[in-house]
Amino acid sequence: MAKNIIICGVGGQGTVLAAKVLSQAAIANGERVLSAETIGMAQRGGSVVSVSHVRIGGDVFSPLVPQGQADVLIAFEAAEAARNIAYLKQGGTVIVNKKVVQPVTASLSGKAFDENEMISYLQKVAGNVVAVDTDEACRELGSSKVVNMVLLGAASRAGLIDGQELKAAIKQLVKPDFYELNVRAVDWNK
Repeated sequence: MAKNIIICGVGGQGTVLAAKVLSQAAIANGERVLSAETIGMAQRGGSVVSVSHVRIGGDVFSPLVPQGQADVLIAFEAAEAARNIAYLKQGGTVIVNKKVVQPVTASLSGKAFDENEMISYLQKVAGNVVAVDTDEACRELGSSKVVNMVLLGAASRAGLIDGQELKAAIKQLVKPDFYELNVRAVDWNK
């Protein structure tokens, strides 16, 4: 049976590395993996949107997750979770960074996105939502560049991804100088 995962965020947050780590972990476990990146360009002051599709299993024939079929939506930003919620299947799980990155257009119009409203919306629509305070994690870990691994760790604790396989994949994909930091990020739990 296939496992479909959507990873979404804004440009530069580490969604591509997170998808590579998930893919490598599944491949090392003998699974078939198809993945794709759908990265949108910034237009008129907007942000670069990044969506990674990861499909794991023998009965997968396309790299793109159809809408309504994602088992897991890992969102690096709450507004991106709301924007991509149509991918999530009924009964699926959302792992979401509580932080909202305000788009330039929202800032200019004075209509800022509210993280509590976003999380409430996700809970109403998806039901199974794990909200992670990545700002706190980054402060404790001493780096703002590990949001991706903190969120993968939350997915692991939710029973959606094997933590040991993640760590083995990190060892293969991340420079040795950053391995321990990334493993601590996977293990961070609050």
